[in-house]
Amino acid sequence: MAKINAYKAYWVALASAVFLSTTAIFIRFLTTNYAMPVLVLAFWRDFFVVLTLLPIMAIKVPRLVRIQHKDLHFLLIFGFLLAIFNSFWTISVALNGAAVATVLCYCSAAFTAILGKWLLKEDLGWVKIIAIVCSLLGCVLVAGAYDRTAWQTNLTGILSGVLSGLAYAAYSLMGRSASQRGLNPWTTLLYTFGFAAVILLVLNMIPGFNLIGKAVIPHDLFWLGTDLKGWIVLFLLAAIPTVMGFGLYNVSLQYLPASVVNLIATSEPVFTTILAYLIFHEKFEMAQWLGSILVMTGVILLRLERKERRKDLASSK
Repeated sequence: MAKINAYKAYWVALASAVFLSTTAIFIRFLTTNYAMPVLVLAFWRDFFVVLTLLPIMAIKVPRLVRIQHKDLHFLLIFGFLLAIFNSFWTISVALNGAAVATVLCYCSAAFTAILGKWLLKEDLGWVKIIAIVCSLLGCVLVAGAYDRTAWQTNLTGILSGVLSGLAYAAYSLMGRSASQRGLNPWTTLLYTFGFAAVILLVLNMIPGFNLIGKAVIPHDLFWLGTDLKGWIVLFLLAAIPTVMGFGLYNVSLQYLPASVVNLIATSEPVFTTILAYLIFHEKFEMAQWLGSILVMTGVILLRLERKERRKDLASSK
């Protein structure tokens, strides 16, 4: 791969955020136009990610397909968390819309800080506390949870949005652990999506198990039938946001500090909001705009705080 300068690397990182921002758009399109059951959709997304990645990795870098036996149990748990996240996330997009669901998912930054304190004994200074308050207050405003009627009309939507953020926080902590184990990000991506696909397939196929958005009968797994356009969109959901998004993200990490790439990634909700408005005419009310600003402020504060903490650790050595 040809070398790129730092200036171009910024554009690569921004392109990654644009690709990732289309995830909710594709999901919204499939749930709106095809009324596709959300857990069926989540299964096919994960399956097509594996179908796209596996042959490329097996041909180009076969060593990345192999894993050590000691990592298998870890990746299985990682895949289980991904399956939970994908389920809540897809339900949230279907019920809340692409823009609201994406912003609510970014509340994961606050949950990650809280879980980091609880599980990893990480410090929780004033900057983190302010960031957590901003993020959680922003989530309340974006979800409309301050309005009593919202709990009556969209309880499932509010809960799925918040739980998607919580599940993504747990997924992010597992990602840190995977990095500490020395696992390649592409290997992790392949196996977590593979295990998640198997878990979602099992959930969809369990008879008599009532779960929102699952296949009622086995035939529902092929909900799109012979609709070629629907299958193409479903495949692109895996190939564009996930493979292209993560691919460009990993490329940008080779030339820019992780803190810079992560800050650029926070532009994802902005792109999703613009696309959701242009395609689905989704609009934010004033309270939701304020909530979005608070959420993103919290995310940026947490990432800046993490950057400063790494500098302090480096200088103390």
